[in-house]
Amino acid sequence: MGSEILINVTRGETRVALLEGGQVVELYAERARGASLVGNIYKGKVVKILPGMQSAFIDVGLEKAAFLYVADIRTESDEYASLFEDEGKDTSAEFFSKKTRAETPIDEVLQDGQEILVQVSKAPIGSKGARVTSYITLPGRYIVLMPNVEHVGISRRIVDEDERNRLKTIVEHIKPEGYGLIIRTASEGSPEEDIRKDLDFLLLLWENLDRKKEHVPARGLLYSDLDLVIRSVRDLMSPGVERLVIDSSEEFHRIIEFVKTYFPKLLDKIELYEETEPLFDAFGIELDISRAMGRRVWLKSGGYIVVDQTEAMTVIDVNTGKFVGKEGLEDTILKTNLEAVKEIAYQIRLRNCGGIIIIDFIDMDKIENREKLFNAFTEALKKDKAKNTILHISELGLIQMTRKRVRESLGRTLCTACPYCEGKGFVKSPDTLSYEILRTIRKMARHGSVKIIITAHPLVAELLSDEEMLGIEDVERQYGAKVIIRADSKMHQENYEVSSS
Repeated sequence: MGSEILINVTRGETRVALLEGGQVVELYAERARGASLVGNIYKGKVVKILPGMQSAFIDVGLEKAAFLYVADIRTESDEYASLFEDEGKDTSAEFFSKKTRAETPIDEVLQDGQEILVQVSKAPIGSKGARVTSYITLPGRYIVLMPNVEHVGISRRIVDEDERNRLKTIVEHIKPEGYGLIIRTASEGSPEEDIRKDLDFLLLLWENLDRKKEHVPARGLLYSDLDLVIRSVRDLMSPGVERLVIDSSEEFHRIIEFVKTYFPKLLDKIELYEETEPLFDAFGIELDISRAMGRRVWLKSGGYIVVDQTEAMTVIDVNTGKFVGKEGLEDTILKTNLEAVKEIAYQIRLRNCGGIIIIDFIDMDKIENREKLFNAFTEALKKDKAKNTILHISELGLIQMTRKRVRESLGRTLCTACPYCEGKGFVKSPDTLSYEILRTIRKMARHGSVKIIITAHPLVAELLSDEEMLGIEDVERQYGAKVIIRADSKMHQENYEVSSS
């Protein structure tokens, strides 16, 4: 079974699911109030330079200033990148910048108040503002245009060497001087005519932007990337996708017009869903979303994995759970780990975990079993489009990896921190709260309070009235105070009130 794209559109929210073999592997959600900023191009102004961090903050008109690292700044001196050619290796200005610009003091490259053209490369995540770069890229369906960068690249997902050579020959032939091009996965099998049309459109778009920047004031938006519906057609409709199904008639016709204009060969793959059962329910997507929101994910054997996410790191723990196995301990652990590998790779992609990821597999004694586990994990992640780096399994049974993060994880997109525990994941127990209250009333009675009224959650009130009643009576006897306990079912467990009269 090939891949499918499902698009569910409701007022104010659009959700896109990419299915492989009938199972959702990627999920994107975009709200009208929080549309993605990645790809947007702004005319910004430098508001603060941080020499100690080799970075600067750029005001682009968003709630928080954007972050610009020195290696992401392009200047006129980048034209000297060609001097660093080395037998076919990457000779792009980006290579020159990353290797050389990072060593250049940022206050020699930027000045306070300077106006600069930047593009959002990473959306705001958590408390961090957007990350931007002055290397502009304009993605089309088949290629990505890089103005002012002499470079030709090719998607690593195109593995056939003959096809890679064919596409590279085409792009080198049509590439205009002073521009770089990256060949996207969708180019595989595409004729030169289609790729050239894509290039002509992107060149026209850049020329319009280049003229527009002279008339737009600083902190102004120059270009906004396509919305999620059209981006899904442009970015996800690879040759392996059999169909795109959407449940909105209005958006369906908008896709049809877009496809007619730019990608007419895709027309027969676009379908309108008109059944009464909701699209995501019909394909079982809602159940997968619920699983992706959970902290614990059960495996078929009875084992399970636990996923904990922080702002910069994701930690995944593997447990045997109810699985006891039929052979020795080492065999049981290996089977659990190998089953967990597939689920972990799936969950990382579905949840869009980014940054540092640490996976705590159950420790194994045999080196050959560790090798088998590591190879299985790297193989399971090959389908993931996001760039990742995986370190070999450590002596403690840990696999450390990084995964490129461009947007918020699925959990942070669809959820917010719990207003009760404030993101801790725990609340104080009734025992802890009862002892807090006992200390409070003892302090109040010591200062002369005669009548003390405690209002608390029923679980806490019950504990005070039963198991901790001796503590209440001790305060009353020692200080001559009267303590009254009241239960309020509307109160959160951690909240309580202690008043005196």
